[in-house]
Amino acid sequence: MDRLTTFGLFAVVTMLIFYAFENRSHWFILAFAGSCVLSSVYGFLQGAWPFGGVEAVWSVVALRKWWIARNAEKPGDYSGSGVPFKR
Repeated sequence: MDRLTTFGLFAVVTMLIFYAFENRSHWFILAFAGSCVLSSVYGFLQGAWPFGGVEAVWSVVALRKWWIARNAEKPGDYSGSGVPFKR
């Protein structure tokens, strides 16, 4: 396994982990966005520009999701749909 493949594996595994925990804290959403950026870089470096482009879009979507969650009334009450939970 070369370094580029190892980098890509790291990026995708961290995406999966941070996505699984994003309902716990807005910091996991931010980490997911960072992992999407890493996956995008991997896609472009590998030569798979459609993958790199899609991951770049996902990073913007995740950053927006983080921004909304960060500004939610209660930090832990984020539904993932862009709307804070109303209890």
